[in-house]
Amino acid sequence: MAEMKMTHTFVICAYRESPYLEECVRSLFQQEDRESRILIATGTPNDSIDGIADRYGLKVCVNPEGAKGLGADWDFALSCADTDLVTLAHQDDIYLPGYVRKIREAAGHCAHPLILFTDYGERRQNGEQSHDVYENRLLHVKRMLLTPLKSRRKWDSVFWRRRILSLGSAICCPAVTLCPKNLPSPVFDNDMISNIDWAAWERITKLPGEFAYIPEPLMLHRIHEGSTTSELLLENGRRKEDLIVLEKFWPKGIARLLEHFYAGGEASNRTGT
Repeated sequence: MAEMKMTHTFVICAYRESPYLEECVRSLFQQEDRESRILIATGTPNDSIDGIADRYGLKVCVNPEGAKGLGADWDFALSCADTDLVTLAHQDDIYLPGYVRKIREAAGHCAHPLILFTDYGERRQNGEQSHDVYENRLLHVKRMLLTPLKSRRKWDSVFWRRRILSLGSAICCPAVTLCPKNLPSPVFDNDMISNIDWAAWERITKLPGEFAYIPEPLMLHRIHEGSTTSELLLENGRRKEDLIVLEKFWPKGIARLLEHFYAGGEASNRTGT
């Protein structure tokens, strides 16, 4: 008897009014594998979100507690889906046509998937002009760190995934699909602003199961002046949280040294080098 395909939902995390939300929605409808559900979750309901939802026939799940921080927002979005696999799609980002197909293929090679994720590129936004970047220093370093997970035999290795994450946040949050039934609840803490995802992956590394990596850039993370990440980097607010996570892997002295070098990579988020 053939094994049943794992069900999948895209939950778009929408916040206020994004000029890029509709482009994200269109990319989800252009997937080669068209069996996924698509929902919108928000703590800031407004006419813009409702208008796009109506145009594409999408259900909007409104958090009755409003926007309570990224961690709480992401956990609420995760709770809106009841499928085996859930991708928390960020409203500004683009998912390339093969994303779901490749995620499902990877899930088929897992006995107990925890998270599944792909490589990614960046969509650099400058006003109304944009260009896509697949090669820069930051992307190159992340790909180098993730090299061990190109081998399926290492997907269930606690050692390798902790070594990878001990040197930086190598996994791009919007490129991740989660398997909620195999994860603790809540998945995300709400006590950080910028490193909620890195901290979550650190906790999940300790669990039995697989981190499935598809080394193909199958989504585009948009970088623009109004993004939360860009705001945090401009305020230099991320360095403290980087150190907190690094200290989960290393003694304080080593963690501080690594944070010094890691901070240099953040400049790539602004310059695209």
